[in-house]
Amino acid sequence: MPPTPSLSSQNLPAFEFKSSVITVPVLNIYTTDVNVLSLQLREKVKQAPEFFKNSSVLVDLQKVQDQDLNLSLLINAIHNVEILPIGICGGSEAHKKLAHQIQLPSFTPPRASAGKPAAEKALETPITTNPEPVEPPSNTLISQPVRSGQRIYAKGDLTITSHVSAGAEVIAEGNIHIYGALRGRALAGVLGDKKARIFCTDLQAELISIAGNYRISEDIADSYKKIPVQIYLNEQALIIKNT
Repeated sequence: MPPTPSLSSQNLPAFEFKSSVITVPVLNIYTTDVNVLSLQLREKVKQAPEFFKNSSVLVDLQKVQDQDLNLSLLINAIHNVEILPIGICGGSEAHKKLAHQIQLPSFTPPRASAGKPAAEKALETPITTNPEPVEPPSNTLISQPVRSGQRIYAKGDLTITSHVSAGAEVIAEGNIHIYGALRGRALAGVLGDKKARIFCTDLQAELISIAGNYRISEDIADSYKKIPVQIYLNEQALIIKNT
């Protein structure tokens, strides 16, 4: 039998609501054919299984809001590729009712910033209590190696003066600078900044990504590996250039 909390511990706060911003990728649905969706999802996940595994997504139904959709089958198809839907946005009242029946919340569709389609914009869901002053993005400096299994997130630019091991992940809302070997995954401009860049002195990455556009190791030419490079977007193409 668990111990009974003392009177003093009962009077202490057990939780607290605070203003926050949660960012997750958005999965836009363009067809109600769940078989087609399931097949294409599997093919996409095969390209970078560790990148997608256990990733949270918001399911956007705006493009199919006037169509009948078996939402339960769709959510099962997403779960089957080890992606975790946290809720839906858009869709009809019927879709929202179905989501409620399977215990999925319904969110307001995210608005795209000027020049950015919604598919490239991460969801921002504030839980408002008292508004807090907005601070400018900070720059993060990491001087130790980033080990396998570690994940580093920077709200501004991220600079790493050592190496990034295979199985590690470094993520930044701005640019990423790595003054060592990049053997893991590097994701720059994760909130949709298409001007973000990745710089590294030794490219051996499992995955590189800018504003949601990515390449996996197999898609990186050998001529760019183990040399200093910079990586940037041109239109929707991910460009790797010797430095």
